[in-house]
Formats: sequence, C-alpha cells, structure tokens
Amino acid sequence: MRLNSHRSIALFATGLGIALLIALFSPLASTSPDGLERVAEDKGFMETAKEPPFKVMADYAFPWVGNEKAATILAGMAGALLVAGMTSGLAFGLQRIGKRRPAGSNGRQTTADSDT
Repeated sequence: MRLNSHRSIALFATGLGIALLIALFSPLASTSPDGLERVAEDKGFMETAKEPPFKVMADYAFPWVGNEKAATILAGMAGALLVAGMTSGLAFGLQRIGKRRPAGSNGRQTTADSDT
C-alpha cells in the first residue's frame, strides 16, 4: 500500500468523524425556514407547493424514533454515512478503472506506474 493511500484514508476518516460530530449538534440548528421556504412564504406561493411523491426522511428525522432530537441526530449521521459510502464506492471504482491497461499494451509495468 502506498503512503498516499494511508494519508487518504486518514483524511477520509477525519472528515467523516467531523461530519458525525456535527450531526450531534444538528438539534441546535435554527428552526426558521430555510432560504427556499422563506422566499416562498415572503412571495406568497408557499401554499401552491406540492408534496413529494415519497419521503425518505421527512423533516430530516427518522419517524419511528420517539425523541425528536435523537431522530434528527440519527438522520444526520445516517446521511453522513450514506454520502461517505457513496463517495468511497465512486472513488474506489474510478481508481480501478484508472488502473486498467489500454487494449494492445504489452503488459509491462514501468517504474512510474508501480505502486511502490
């Protein structure tokens, strides 16, 4: 394993840890409407909004968790883990695609291509 991959893993873990820590403080966020909701209220077209066809996590909270703050924290953590997993999968897949040899190559590995 290369030194850069250890550094990448450490940076990824640090970023994920920070995101999970921030999720702990999500119940302290403002209860005021976000920018889009505020404009819709100010301009008077909030009542014309339609409900989405489905809701994964309505109001950024797990519906089956009784405590509202805990539900918000869990939703934030689940979102952070989901994004981290999707990003890791994409990075891993792109890395594997980048290591493929073009058709017609002789299969020899030069020192510039090696992982050492």
